[in-house]
Amino acid sequence: MKIKENKSIFLGYFGDTPELRVLDFLIDNHFFDFPITTIAKESNVSYNSLVSFMPSWVEKKIVLKTRRIGKSDYYQLNMNNSFVRNIIKLDWSLTKKTTLPELKEEELLI
Repeated sequence: MKIKENKSIFLGYFGDTPELRVLDFLIDNHFFDFPITTIAKESNVSYNSLVSFMPSWVEKKIVLKTRRIGKSDYYQLNMNNSFVRNIIKLDWSLTKKTTLPELKEEELLI
């Protein structure tokens, strides 16, 4: 597995666990769908770790199975899930707070 040199702001605040690395990768690429192997590789998480919690995320509708190509199922972050939308808002808020410290609290939430 490759080692990520720069951790995201999201991981800096919440820690560096396999679940959070996958969530961070999917947030950054929420327009696209990926097979499990690509998600594991790009988020620097082992395939076995990913398959241990991915079914739970599908069941909770955090991610959606979008299609199947050959033997590979593709997954995408579920943008219709209120939890996912709130996590993305939080990620943006943390990014703004870190990169633009002069903003007031009210401006961070917009």
